[in-house]
Order: sequence, then C-alpha cells, then structure tokens
Amino acid sequence: MAGITKHQVLNKVSANFILHGKEVEQFHTRLLRTSLALEESRVYWEHLRINIPKEKRAVVAFEERWFGSRSMARVRSLLVELSYRFDAYPIALQILSHWCPSDPTTRQNICHWYMQLTDPMYRTFTGVFLEQRRLQSNPSIDRDIVARWVTQKLESEWSAATTLRMATGLIATVADAGLCSKNVGTRSLQYPKVTDEALAYWLYFLRHLSFEGSLLNNPYLTSVGLSENFLEQRLRRLPGLTFNRMGDLYEFGWHCADLKSWAIQILGLKWEEEV
Repeated sequence: MAGITKHQVLNKVSANFILHGKEVEQFHTRLLRTSLALEESRVYWEHLRINIPKEKRAVVAFEERWFGSRSMARVRSLLVELSYRFDAYPIALQILSHWCPSDPTTRQNICHWYMQLTDPMYRTFTGVFLEQRRLQSNPSIDRDIVARWVTQKLESEWSAATTLRMATGLIATVADAGLCSKNVGTRSLQYPKVTDEALAYWLYFLRHLSFEGSLLNNPYLTSVGLSENFLEQRLRRLPGLTFNRMGDLYEFGWHCADLKSWAIQILGLKWEEEV
C-alpha cells in the first residue's frame, strides 16, 4: 500500500501530469469587488460559450441579460472577476459548464473552494484563522476581530475604511459559504454541509493541481470540517474512488484517470471538445 504523506512528495508525483495548474499565491484585493457570487457563478457556467470572443463577452452577456438588469459596468466587472476565478482551469470550467450542478449545496461548496483556490487571503482566513477561532469555547467572529486579523496580514498599511471593507467582505463571503451565521453583528462559526459529488469533484481536481498540503490535510477540506477520521469516513463512500489506510500509510483508489474522465463516467456528461 503506497502512501503520500508529505507536500514535497505530492508535488513530485504530480509534476509530470498536472492538468489544472496551481493555486494562486499572489496577494490581491479582488474580494473587495466581488464576493462568493453563488448565483453569478452558476450563470457564468451556464452561459459561457467558447465561440464568444473574450473581448465581446460583456456585450453578449449584457444583451442576453445573463445577470438580469445589472448595468454594463457591473456586467464587465463580474465577467472580469469570474474569468479570473475559473478560466485559469479550463478543463474544470468546461466540466462546470456541462454540469451546472443543480444542487445548491454542491454549488456552494465548489464556489467556496474556487474562492480559496484563487484568493490566498481568503484561503488563509478560512483554512487557518477560522479554525483557530473554532477552538474557543464560544467560536465567533465580528468585524473588529476580522479587521485586526486583516491588519496583521498586510505588508503595507491600509486606511481604516479599506480594512473595514475587506473585513466586511470576508465575513459576507464566509456567510455565503456556510462557514458562519448570517445575522448582523457577532457571527457564530459553523460548518456547511458538503455533498459527495462536490467532494469527489474537488479531490479529482486537487489530484492534478499544485497546491500547499496533501489530499488529506489542506485548507480546502479543513475549512469545511473535513479532517482526520471524519474525512476518512467520507472518503470511503465517494463516487469514483476508494480509500484505505493502514497506520501512517494511505492509498487512494482512483476509478477514473482524471477529472474529465470522472465527469463523463460518474456524472454522465456527454463531452464535447468545444463548449
């Protein structure tokens, strides 16, 4: 039974067949403009067509009212942000465009993980800081707590107003992701439900992705409460893979060659090379 227990080993194994690129490491402030965007992401997956030139995408989206009555300026902004979030992973995006998961929890899970993937501040906030807060007797956050955390993470000084905007954006995003309550003021921390399809999709995605951590220990799964024994229980019932562990060694049994094959065999997608 072969086990992968270290990040360095995972990178060595994956280096010859990375299909999906790598997680974003460069700090940015895109969350100030667009948060989790659950409904907008669904619309993007549903309407995106490869035969629409990127420079004409905003006009088509506005004229076809992809985002309802949003102004042209907001449509352009949404497309820029959603393109940044999804387009760097074209095979996965094609799958989402074919699939357009109807289950709202599956969409919530996937959007949260893509936000983590493409925003290192959000990834650290949800995968590390919130986990530290959960160790308290009454785990919660509020805007002042988050603003202090943001200030500690910045390499340069922001104005108080910008810091509070980022704190507000982080809280709104984790609330949409199901990581905290939606009330105003102090928010109780919680974990969202995670569907088997979303989890299997993401594991197949991570399998051929360059990222910090391992398949059993990473901010993506930790942030939604999937770690240690609970994660292993879930792994044993997922569609398209098997999991076994003996002591420190573990083995994933991948029933499909890659994410595309998983989507065809498990989701039943009829694949076309152009979407």
